[in-house]
This record gives sequence, structure tokens and C-alpha cells, in this order.
Amino acid sequence: MSGARVAFPTVRANPGFGGAREGASLAGRLRDAFDGFAQRSPARFAILVFTGLILILAAILATPWASSSRNPVPFVDALFTAVSAICVTGLTTVDMATQWSVFGNVAILVGLQVGGIGVLTMASILGLIVSRRLGLKQRLIAASDTNPSRVHGGPVSESQAIRLGDIGSLLATVALSALIIELFLTALIVPRLLLAGLDPWAAIWKGFYFAASAFTNTGFVPTVEGVEPFATDPWFLSVIGAGVFLGSLGFPVIFGLLRLVKIRARLSLHSKLTLFTTIALAILGAIAILVLEWSNPATLGGQDAIARPMTAGFMSLMTRSGGFANVDVDQMNGSTLLVMDMLMFVGGGSASTAGGIKVTTLAVLFLAAFAEAKGYSDVQVMERRIPVDVLRLSVSVVLWGATIVATASIAILHITGEPLDRVLFDVISAFATCGLSTGLTTELPDSGKYILAATMWAGRVGTVTLAASLAARQRRQLFMRAEERPIVG
Repeated sequence: MSGARVAFPTVRANPGFGGAREGASLAGRLRDAFDGFAQRSPARFAILVFTGLILILAAILATPWASSSRNPVPFVDALFTAVSAICVTGLTTVDMATQWSVFGNVAILVGLQVGGIGVLTMASILGLIVSRRLGLKQRLIAASDTNPSRVHGGPVSESQAIRLGDIGSLLATVALSALIIELFLTALIVPRLLLAGLDPWAAIWKGFYFAASAFTNTGFVPTVEGVEPFATDPWFLSVIGAGVFLGSLGFPVIFGLLRLVKIRARLSLHSKLTLFTTIALAILGAIAILVLEWSNPATLGGQDAIARPMTAGFMSLMTRSGGFANVDVDQMNGSTLLVMDMLMFVGGGSASTAGGIKVTTLAVLFLAAFAEAKGYSDVQVMERRIPVDVLRLSVSVVLWGATIVATASIAILHITGEPLDRVLFDVISAFATCGLSTGLTTELPDSGKYILAATMWAGRVGTVTLAASLAARQRRQLFMRAEERPIVG
């Protein structure tokens, strides 16, 4: 059929895999390319977004308008503050109460709010905005912020965290929920600030700053005195402590508790482990701090006997990643600093505003050790079995964290020559995005500031993206190699 023409359908690239649509505008092509990159490399995409936000905030803080004196701060201090804000750490190299203008403070407040929502959740939201849809891969990215094992190829119980079908609503409600909690905390703080002599507008502004800093577990303070005027104030410390505690639990646990109250829904294993481990560590930490600092006149020993347990409990809660301090940390005993090192390294709950290796990671490792001691072949708890791949993820996260802390500590020890207990405390505080400090950060040279900023960055994005990346690369092997047992222990 010489004169016949056969029409073939036009094959268009699927934008979901990085191709641009035929005839699409430049903006559409950029959006499709952006969406394709997000689907192919979710962990790299999250890191790219997070790093980009840090650099944007650093550039803003380096401008004259961000400084109260209109003299721009050195870039290293602007970058350090930006990393500390986005990573919701709270460590500072400048006086936060006097250095920044209203414009600078607003930029920092926005930065810590963005960081508090979470690196992968924020990346998912940005991907949703740009691509105008939330595909399966983006849902997996967002779900991995609540449970990295969600992207595992094997069966994972949907009750462990939040269902994939709920991720779209999760992204829409996380920011709103955070704002509601912060406004509630602000309403509790403002009356106390008014009683302290602040005018109404200053009380509202600083009250919201305190509330946002507490719930996001940042630890920035808007006043020159910090929390010193309220060092033994039960109301103020209780509100700040409650905000830090809620922020350290994580949104999956908060939503689970709300469902428990509303419809008597059963708590997931993740929620139970997070609540149990967080409360147990807070109590044990408070007891240890109380005993070790009871006779130290520079800390608890200088307070009334009634106020000492409250201070010990508050400081224990702050190691969850809170960062506020109502005593001078640099005056604490070395034994107390070591206890707080361990508490900070663990941090708070997964998918929370807290840092560290996370309390569920610690719980899984302890449960695995218990199962091994009892001779069980599986890790079991609360009538549930924890898969082996979750244990491997936990071990990987701990080793990753220990490597970061060791490397940064060695580098700063070499640069500064400071005692190990001070250096180790501030490095772990940076890695765990805690914000408690012995005062070392204000004494660091520029090279030390860059190292500590990198530690904060790695601590915030490293553990989550590492877990999600490893979970996504799980492969099923259809054969079994010969077994040989090395000697361990």
C-alpha cells in the first residue's frame, strides 16, 4: 500500500521520571525536571532543599538589615546562626537578644519553624507545591519521615505510624498543628511576662518566640537574661518543659494520642515505645542530675531544697533537644556532663523536632540485646515482632552518629586545646541539635565554627536521610551463602 500513511501515537516522556512534556512551557519543563529528581533521589532531594534553605537564611542574616547595628555580621556567624535555626539546634556564636534587628529576628523565627517541621516533610511539601501533585514516591518520602521502613519492599504494618493515604492530610496539617500548639503555649507564657514588667506587645512577641523555640526544640531566647529571671518559676519552667516534651515526641505520636482521645484508637508500637522510652529517660536523667549536682553550689546546691528537683527535671527534659538552661552548664560536674552527653545523644522521637539517634533506635537496640540474652530468634515486644531490617537500620544510625561525634570532637580538640568534657558536650549538643552549651561556641575560631556548623547539619539531615536511603535500598536475595561465624565479644 504505497500511498497509505500509518499514524503512530506520539510518545511523550513521563514527567514522573524526569522527562519534560512535549510542548510544555519553560516553567513546566523546570517543574517536571524538579519533580523527576525528587522521585529518583528522595534523600538527595531532601538534603538539597534543606541545604538551600540554610544558604538562603545565611545570606539574609549577612545583610545589614538583619543586624540591629546595621553592621553586617561576619558570614561565618551568619552561616552558623542559619544552620542552628534551620536545624533547630539553638547553639549561638553571637548574642541572640541584641545582635539581630526585628527583620533578622523574624527571619530566624521563620527559619526555626521551617526546620521544626522536618527535613523530609518540608521536602515533600516543596515537591508538592512545585509539581502540583503528590505521587506515590512523594508519599513514600513523607512517610519515611514518620517511619523510614515504610519504603521497604517487604510487608510493613500500616499501624506503625501514619497510613500512606493519610500523608496528604499530614502535610497539610503538620504546620497548622505546630502553629496551634505554639499559640496555646504563647497564651500561657504571656501573662507571666506581663507580671515580669514587659509591655503587652513585647510580652506577646517574646512569648511567641519562647513558645516557638520550645516546641521546635531550638532553645533560642529573645531576652538578654535568658531564662535566668524564671530559674525557679514553676509556671514558666512547666510551660517551656511541656512545649519541649511535645515537640520531642513527634507528630505521629501526637496524632496517635489525639486519635486515642477522640475515637479510642489503639496506639501504635512506635507511639508506645516513644512514650515509654522518653518518659523513662527523663525520670532517670532527672534523678542522676539531682544526685550528682545536689551539693554543687554553682548549680543545684545554690537553690532551695524544694527547687532542686524541679531544676533537675527541667534540665533532664532539655537534653531531649530543648536547649534551655536555668543553671550554668559550664559549672556542672564532669560526671553530670557525661550523663547529659548520653541523654543528648539519644535525643527525642522520630519525625519530631528533636535530634539525636532517637529514642526508638535506643529501644530497638535494648530489645535486641534482651532477645539475644534470652535466646529468642526474633525481637519481640508488646505482642509484636520487630523485623531484622529495623534492627540493622538502628545499628547504622548509631554508628553514623558516633562517627560524626568522634570526628568533630577530634578536630575541635586539636584546634582549641580545650578539655575533652567541654568539647564533647558541645559537639554532641550540635549533633543532637540540642543547643545546651558550656560556652565553648562563643570561644571558637572560625574553623571551629565551620566544623560545628557541619556537625549540626549532619546531625539533622544525616540520620533521617541515611535511614530512609538504606531502607529504600533493601534488596531481596534469592540465594543463601555458606554460613561461617566470626568470634565476637
